Amino acid sequence: MRIARSMLDRIVGQARDEAPNECCGIVGTRDGRAVTLYPLRNAAASPLRYEIDPREQLRTFEALDEAGLEAGIIYHSHTRSAPEPSQTDINLAFYPDAIYLIVGVAQEQDDVRAWRIADGRVSEAALAVEED
Repeated sequence: MRIARSMLDRIVGQARDEAPNECCGIVGTRDGRAVTLYPLRNAAASPLRYEIDPREQLRTFEALDEAGLEAGIIYHSHTRSAPEPSQTDINLAFYPDAIYLIVGVAQEQDDVRAWRIADGRVSEAALAVEED
């Protein structure tokens, strides 16, 4: 998956802005490239988990469909732990074709990692950051 540095910076900025709660959102993709960012509200308002409001998720998926995009990246932040999928993240990974991007903001330096999660199996995914 390829993503522009400016888009990734916006995701990291959202994670920092919403800390100590986790942030969340979806990135619309086409042909392996991130196209549109959909920052979403963490309905759980929690530092330990995220929850996308079902109505907001439906509106986002409708916008993706209208634009001919896929939900290629689903992202959230970890504010207290490393950016590795928790058991909750694994249990709630319902989109096996998506990349799950986790932004770690527990330390001073940002840490962004990408994952594939399918059928309970986790593997690191390639994320190519392109300069704008």
